[in-house]
Amino acid sequence: MISWLKVVVQTVKVFVLFTGCTILFYYGIMWLNEEYKDYHKYDEPKGAAVKVSASANSSEPSSWLDRLILFYLNGE
Repeated sequence: MISWLKVVVQTVKVFVLFTGCTILFYYGIMWLNEEYKDYHKYDEPKGAAVKVSASANSSEPSSWLDRLILFYLNGE
C-alpha cells in the first residue's frame, strides 16, 4: 500500500513539474511574440545603405552562370 502511494505521489510531482514548465515555455514564447510583433524587418534601410547585388564594374551585365561560378568560388 505504501509503495503504491509513493508511485502516485511521484507521478503527481512529475505531472505538476511538466505542466509548470510547459506553461512557462508557452508564456515565454508569447512574450517573445509580443516583443517582436511590431518589428518590421523588411523596411528599407536608413542611411547610406548599398545594394548587395551591385558589382564594382556594373557597366557589363553578368550572366547567371558567371554569378553562380563566382558564388562557388567565394564559398558563400
